[in-house]
Amino acid sequence: MLVFRRVAAVMVVADDPDVSARWWADVLGVTVHRDVAPHGAVYAWIELGGVEYGFHPADDERNPRGASPVVYWAVEGDLEQALESLLAVGCTRHRGPLDVRPGRRIAQIVDPFGTVIGIEGR
Repeated sequence: MLVFRRVAAVMVVADDPDVSARWWADVLGVTVHRDVAPHGAVYAWIELGGVEYGFHPADDERNPRGASPVVYWAVEGDLEQALESLLAVGCTRHRGPLDVRPGRRIAQIVDPFGTVIGIEGR
């Protein structure tokens, strides 16, 4: 029987993985890690809460733009404050905030690189 335990990694397709990873690292105060393939492509990632959040080079054949899942990050404190912080550093509103059940709200933003990110909180 297949058992999922937790999210281990999330891959986002990006035009410039290094730039995307550095931007998110600056916003979240974490370190960027990177691998460079023999052909020069960069896979860059950050780690937060035990999850690898990776930025993979866009490839129209195998990893087209827009193929990324929407990942929801839990935020500490008030959802509106987190949303305003993200808007202040260059994100735009995509959806919400929405009340999905008592005590749980969600919103989606688009980062400066076109990736839709979900946030959830109070």
